[in-house]
Amino acid sequence: MLKDRLRSDLTTAMKARDQVRVATLRMALTAVSNAETSGDAHHDLSDDDVLGVLTRETKKRRESAEAFDGAGRAELAERERAEEQVLAEYLPQPLTDDELTALVSAAITETGAEGPRQMGQVMKVVQPQVGSRADGKRVSTEVKRQLSGS
Repeated sequence: MLKDRLRSDLTTAMKARDQVRVATLRMALTAVSNAETSGDAHHDLSDDDVLGVLTRETKKRRESAEAFDGAGRAELAERERAEEQVLAEYLPQPLTDDELTALVSAAITETGAEGPRQMGQVMKVVQPQVGSRADGKRVSTEVKRQLSGS
């Protein structure tokens, strides 16, 4: 399981005294634990659920780095980017632009969408195929682009 891999990598990072990796993996495991205990009853997360948590945490790091850059806090932005890189090692390989374009094009053909008004239909087909391999904003931008051009 992915959660077990995170734990063993944390132990390895602690032995290597890699402070950034230790802090990042502890944060990730805390986020996973919080997700497991949210709601009425404790439940173990599947690997897909853990990937979802890691994807959200990665996105937070990216957004924080951008905010710190905008505020002129380069050292904090670098820390956020370093944490994002550690988390990215656990995520599936991101889709290339060509792969995303092909998936969206196939979804448009499948749904018969002809304009921006059918964007929701296309997104419902594309999103499960994309999963955590592309940011939702990137997917919606590509869907809009292709629907506006057709």
